[in-house]
Amino acid sequence: MTDRPADPAASPGSPSSPAASPAAPAQPTPLPVRALDTSAEHPWPVRLLSSKITAYIDRMSPVWVEGQVVQLNRRPGASMAFLTLRDTDADMSLPVAALAKVFESASTPLSEGAHVVVHAKPVFWPKRGSFQLQASEVRTVGIGELLARIEHLKRILAAEGLFDADRKVPLPFLPAVVGLVCGRESKAEHDVVVNARARWPQVRFEIREVAVQGASAVSQVSAAIAELDARPDVDVIVVARGGGAVEDLLPFSNETLVRAAAACRTPLVSAIGHETDTPLLDLVADYRASTPTDAAKRIVPDVGEERARVLQARSRIRAAITHQLQREQSRLDSARSRPVLAAPETMISTREQQVLAARDRARRSLDAILLRAHGEVDRLAAQVRALSPASTLERGYAVVHGPDGGIVRSPDDVSPGDALHVRLANGAIDATVR
Repeated sequence: MTDRPADPAASPGSPSSPAASPAAPAQPTPLPVRALDTSAEHPWPVRLLSSKITAYIDRMSPVWVEGQVVQLNRRPGASMAFLTLRDTDADMSLPVAALAKVFESASTPLSEGAHVVVHAKPVFWPKRGSFQLQASEVRTVGIGELLARIEHLKRILAAEGLFDADRKVPLPFLPAVVGLVCGRESKAEHDVVVNARARWPQVRFEIREVAVQGASAVSQVSAAIAELDARPDVDVIVVARGGGAVEDLLPFSNETLVRAAAACRTPLVSAIGHETDTPLLDLVADYRASTPTDAAKRIVPDVGEERARVLQARSRIRAAITHQLQREQSRLDSARSRPVLAAPETMISTREQQVLAARDRARRSLDAILLRAHGEVDRLAAQVRALSPASTLERGYAVVHGPDGGIVRSPDDVSPGDALHVRLANGAIDATVR
């Protein structure tokens, strides 16, 4: 907002007439020029602020605005008609007024819930301090254009990876608590709850009944998903709605709702419409159920089927254990029938015979070695005796030792009177040289 100087003529401090007395009191302090300069002691009067707001809004150009019609007031014979234009993603709305013929000239008859584009001029009414849009043209957005926008949004979200398979979380096998987001007293709620409890009676539900079509559907469904996702006891969340026209399912292709579902950490099941309906929520959900009944069959197992599987598993386990026992018994019987177990002493007697035979071979071998060694000793003894001096003495020879103990080999080795020691074969004698 651009601040402008206050009109002196509009100021309560302006002179009341040109004929004011020269002795009149001094004029009051002028009003602040800017909003920033106002204070509790120097405020702006309401008329001044209203005039500034009016001047600011009057400078705005006409604008094209898109939204959804949530209130439509057209009285027969009235020249003016009114509606409320609501944002499809946020809880915000604006009042719109137009000549009745402007609404009548729309390509498609207007009704509450219609998606429209309005060409309007912002207008501020200073007397009652209200704001509205003065429409000069209203165009309804056709289904073809809406579907084209959804397809464009689909490509954007896919490029961000919101539909990737690796983002999807597997559903729990047996959830204790199921969060259900559905319409109020809807057939979809009945289908999910009745079919789920028929399959598993112990399952519990946390049900959030919200608007599943219309202007408030996006905000209410998104808030319900966030609330259930924040609860630690909720194991899986189901968003269910029955079939409907394409316009009725548009909230489930809204970007705000799709991103809220993508941010959900709890496994999410989308059960919107029929098999042929594929809103964007189906693509971002962890599991897409074709119908609410299909969602009930997917989130909980069938107790009868599970009991049958348990019985089959027990039968297979019993058969496997019996077969294993029979096979091990057969192995034991085969082992016990072997000779080593049928007559254990056989192994000992066989080893005993082997030990005795080895002992006899060792004895014979030792005897042969000793015999050969004895013969060798006799041979060597004969050689020693043949080479020994004793054998020479036995043939009549003697060994003469001189006084110094040395052997006398020549008469020159001794002198007369030397004592000699003569060694014989069977003794020794002493002699003296003459």
